[in-house]
Amino acid sequence: MADTKREIERKYEATTDTAVPDLTRVPGVARVLDAGTADLDAVYYDTPGLRLAAHSVTLRRRTGGADEGWHLKLPVGPGVRDEIAAPLADEVPEALAALVRARTRADTLTPVVRLRSSRDVRHLLDDDGALLAELSTDTVHAERLTDDGSTARWTEIEVELADDGDPALLDAVEKRLRKAGIRPAASPSKLARALEETGAPPPAPHPAGPDDTAGGHVLAYLRAQTDKLLTHDAGLRRDEPEALHDLRVAARRLRSALRSHRKVLDRAATDPLVRELRWLGRELGVDRDHEVLDARLRAALDTVPGTLQLGPVRGRLRRWSAAHRAGSRGHLLEVLDSDRYLALLDRLDALLADPPLRPAAAKSPEKVLAKAVLKEHARVAARVDRALALDPGADRDVALHEARKAAKRARYTAELAVPALGGPARRLAKDMKALQRLLGDHQDSVVARRALRELAVQANGAGESSFTWGLLHAREEAEAAARERELPDTWARVRTRGIGS
Repeated sequence: MADTKREIERKYEATTDTAVPDLTRVPGVARVLDAGTADLDAVYYDTPGLRLAAHSVTLRRRTGGADEGWHLKLPVGPGVRDEIAAPLADEVPEALAALVRARTRADTLTPVVRLRSSRDVRHLLDDDGALLAELSTDTVHAERLTDDGSTARWTEIEVELADDGDPALLDAVEKRLRKAGIRPAASPSKLARALEETGAPPPAPHPAGPDDTAGGHVLAYLRAQTDKLLTHDAGLRRDEPEALHDLRVAARRLRSALRSHRKVLDRAATDPLVRELRWLGRELGVDRDHEVLDARLRAALDTVPGTLQLGPVRGRLRRWSAAHRAGSRGHLLEVLDSDRYLALLDRLDALLADPPLRPAAAKSPEKVLAKAVLKEHARVAARVDRALALDPGADRDVALHEARKAAKRARYTAELAVPALGGPARRLAKDMKALQRLLGDHQDSVVARRALRELAVQANGAGESSFTWGLLHAREEAEAAARERELPDTWARVRTRGIGS
């Protein structure tokens, strides 16, 4: 894998006669340098059903210019994409193919469009001659490589911000271009325009907002979480710091929605998906859970004075952590490339394409979603009350963990209902998040104590002092006890704020 670059750009309509105005009148731009003309030849790859283009993902092989090679562009936000480059080769590089596997699945990547462009480049420079942005005027010839081989021609202007540039510059440049009569392009990319003008636009994505039924709200939420699953899949493959956590959260939210809305979607179709999402969460959870535990133990050790760190405690912790995480990265990638995971994604697509709606799906979202939220709230109440009735110890620890899982599910159910129920659902989601955090802190302490006992046993076996591990264990016991003392008051506040409050 070669470089990854954050690309921030804007595109504008143009003709061969369009005159770019004097951009030295843009604040910060001292001069505009003519950087010459480049001839570019790019072949874009996609599946037969244009799965990549439907999600604004582009994969191309380009020759000509300063950065010829393979380029995969993943959307980050409006006008912002991450470009991952690989060296020029005849076939799609496996490293790039892997990054879109969650979208392509078993489909083959094939050439769909060829774009040949003559690019006139200008550099926008500051007083010191540093590059602020690059403006290019592209005369494009597009050719479909499938179907009837239709062609199209157009001219466009593209302004790309330099690395680490200030996005406000693009606003200032756009203001100047608009004064000259130059308007933003209707298409977000050259590929999208090429597909449209050669008669085969990509499948339209589902609307972002729900229709005004209970089923519409549930399906909109499921689509949003499925899109996040696919986005964070690529992030995890790229080893982005929070991608694993975000991927697990998307899977949890999907599972929660399917379980909480069995009045809307037939559970005969959703229960198998719930089981597969639970499997995925377990497979992804081992590495993430240990990552969180390791950070907790290291932070705790940092607070212990050096005089109380008896024996090679830091070395012991490093070895213990390495042993638990050995091969975890490889395992995660095996899961993402597994037939079972890709089949799960296919089943999610099938559910969204042909949802198994029940009669409640056609009803008002206010009534149906409120009922689902209240049901989850009652589940939390039952589990918290049961935990509080138990004496401190292992049984209560388990009961508090079950209450935490119920609070998380209630929070997600309330979040789904926010577009329909507004403030009450938003407040309840916030309350459930606070309760979940408190119970999560308690569970983290339970898990940390297990690990500290294991470390102490290992230290003893190696002839090392276990004093420091015992000290940290005692601290964790005190931390858990403090959370348990907080719980009654926190729960008293939360339980009185129902969905109608």
